[in-house]
Amino acid sequence: MGKKKVLSEDILRKLVLPAEGDILGIAVKMLGYDRILVKCQDGKERLCRIRGKMKRRVWIREGDVVLVSPWDFQHDKRGDIFWRYTRAQAEMLRRKGKISI
Repeated sequence: MGKKKVLSEDILRKLVLPAEGDILGIAVKMLGYDRILVKCQDGKERLCRIRGKMKRRVWIREGDVVLVSPWDFQHDKRGDIFWRYTRAQAEMLRRKGKISI
């Protein structure tokens, strides 16, 4: 087993854009376990949970730009976080005008 090659953050992932029904948001406050308070682009604050697939693989901090999928019920209050953007990707979204928060 050899050494793991370290790559810079911007090379690691492709840029994922929000699909229909998904909302960009910024993590405002960590609430413990897998819950985060997110301020979304539509002006609402949602209590979001980190999907199980991401839970131990991706670490989310306050101020990170995330993609939120609102729940079918309580869509104004709750949602799931299913993607976190790196700092370089968030800057690219700001330059393109996708983030207005």
